[in-house]
Amino acid sequence: MNRSHIVRGFYAFALLLLATLVAAQEPPQNQPTVWSAKPGIAAFETVENGRIAAAQKLIDQIVAVKGPRTIESTLVPYDEAVRQLNAAAYFADLVQKVNPDAAFRDRGTAMSVKVSGVATSLSLNRDVYQALSALDVSKSDPATRYYVQRQLLEFRLAGVDKDDATRAKLKKLQDQLTEDQAMFDRNISDDQRSVTVSSASELDGLPQDYIENHKPGTDGKITLTTNYPDLFPVMEYAKSDALRRKMWEAWNTRAYPKNRAVLIDMMQTRYQIATLIGYSSWADYDAADKMMQDGSNIAKFIADLNSAARPVAEREFAILLAEKQKTDPKATEIYSYEGYRLRELVRRSQYDFNSESVRPYLPYPQVKKGVLDTAATLFHVTFRQELTAPSWDPAVETWDVIDNGKMIGRFYLDMHPRPGKYSHAQMAPILDGIRGKQLPEAILICNFAQPTATDPGLMDYGDAVTFFHEFGHLMHHILGGQQQWAGISGISMESDFVEAPSQMLEEWMKSPQVLATFARNYKTGEPIPAELVARMNRASAFGRANGVSTQNALSAISYDLYKDDPAKIDVDAVCPHDFRQYTLYVPIPSDAHMYASFGHLAGYSSHYYTYMWDKVIAEDFFQQFDHNNLLAGEAPMRYRRTVLEPGGSMSANDLVKNFLGRPQSTAAFQKWMEEEFQPAPQINGARAVEQ
Repeated sequence: MNRSHIVRGFYAFALLLLATLVAAQEPPQNQPTVWSAKPGIAAFETVENGRIAAAQKLIDQIVAVKGPRTIESTLVPYDEAVRQLNAAAYFADLVQKVNPDAAFRDRGTAMSVKVSGVATSLSLNRDVYQALSALDVSKSDPATRYYVQRQLLEFRLAGVDKDDATRAKLKKLQDQLTEDQAMFDRNISDDQRSVTVSSASELDGLPQDYIENHKPGTDGKITLTTNYPDLFPVMEYAKSDALRRKMWEAWNTRAYPKNRAVLIDMMQTRYQIATLIGYSSWADYDAADKMMQDGSNIAKFIADLNSAARPVAEREFAILLAEKQKTDPKATEIYSYEGYRLRELVRRSQYDFNSESVRPYLPYPQVKKGVLDTAATLFHVTFRQELTAPSWDPAVETWDVIDNGKMIGRFYLDMHPRPGKYSHAQMAPILDGIRGKQLPEAILICNFAQPTATDPGLMDYGDAVTFFHEFGHLMHHILGGQQQWAGISGISMESDFVEAPSQMLEEWMKSPQVLATFARNYKTGEPIPAELVARMNRASAFGRANGVSTQNALSAISYDLYKDDPAKIDVDAVCPHDFRQYTLYVPIPSDAHMYASFGHLAGYSSHYYTYMWDKVIAEDFFQQFDHNNLLAGEAPMRYRRTVLEPGGSMSANDLVKNFLGRPQSTAAFQKWMEEEFQPAPQINGARAVEQ
């Protein structure tokens, strides 16, 4: 059983198609939308309990089988139980993360714990494990053989082969872990913090549309929140050092001190689970079903990445420090919160690029259209909006994915902040796609500024990149969701591979050709000049190595919190230590508590290294495309067929080899990291960024 779906808190956070209590034989093309029944709390719990009951009935059916085990008598009902429990888990997490009603969100949290308890019981059910073990799959197709092999591994990692007392203890610990994970996430979502500004003069340096959208209240003061649209422009553009520091401290201390106790509980619970199953640490246990395979390999990867990034990061740091010394001649250090602003100033002074100059070309509606159009061309599909579909919030949009005239999936866009909503950016599966039975569905949850009649919702370039990154996850889930089995549908694979496809797509947002199709000045309609894109790309290459170092520090924090007995770990010392060891910035006191708002410590736990591990793969993948025309040639469809469409039907290592024709290499990643120090190529006598 795939722990990322069922056993350990359901790695993908999402929702359920409420109206799919219809017969399983209903044609997928007629699949109702997620909120078509407009459920209240009572209806939500009725649906969830119905899913749980259906799964339990199927489990009982498997155990009751007499005679030889067959695919029909054992694997078919088992996979249907997986489908039911996944759907219940997805819906519970939807309610918890995006429902506008706090009481409804509370019921979602409680239901997540309940569903996970049933799933944990299944993962520890020795009769079901023995039934799957008895299957003869030697004559089955490769995907079915791989599915059964993976499920048996997940059962063993859940502790199914332990004695009754140990399994009972594991069940209790898994239930506690699920509750802690849900509480950790809720504490972050519910703790939106704010900073009060005495006058508009403190916003000096910020874009004019930002200032206009933050008018003083009746008391003459201006309130800024820790939501993305408020936070990051301040960190990059505000001239006030004091304001930037206050915003950084507010951001870093969200959910503190509440999540300190929750994190310690999660660490202890995970350690007990790992040691009961026979591993020396949670990090070792967590790596066992991933590409990394062992915790020591995580430590080695972090050390190797540090060695690769450090020399380049030091060159960048010298430039940043020189920039700081223009106003502080005696400066010898740079504090963590200063990096955003100094990087922006260097890009202006040395690369002739002001990040604000791109924003007028990126109003949210145009970026949304550009992302959809680019994905449609790249993946050879079309998108159709369901304009009358009801949803949990008026801003949510519903879209169908069409392939050769046939609907193959559906997705939802919940893209703007509101109180109590999940505060980061993510793609979350809604339904597992099952060929001929159920269409895959997914949602994008983001927090971009919402356009109004007077505000075009201008986005930073990084926001546009984030949008396309998350949309890549969505396409992976839908294109990979045409499988025979729910348990290998979409992104049901080694979870330290899932970021690679989306990170590769970030490169498309660097292409002048791609940007010119949608990036137009919201006032004049002028397309973004290729020369501006070239300068932007050169400027954005600056700081990559320090960005890698920061990600590596976060990977180290993720690993160091889970690599040993929690009794030996001082949670308040880990973050400052790892920031100091892996970055060149000096942490400030609030950095010690950033773990409280580091949501990945609940879901990813010890494998946050995934982002950098997958960045290496992503850059290697990118070299296979025609850089003169990223949307043309045979690479896009070959990529779709060999990497995305297989879903979880084979090892991620095989997916990589099938596309590259070899195992991954670090050469492309190293070149990408050092691009800022490479000569800009000459095109028609003018300097331009290489595409």
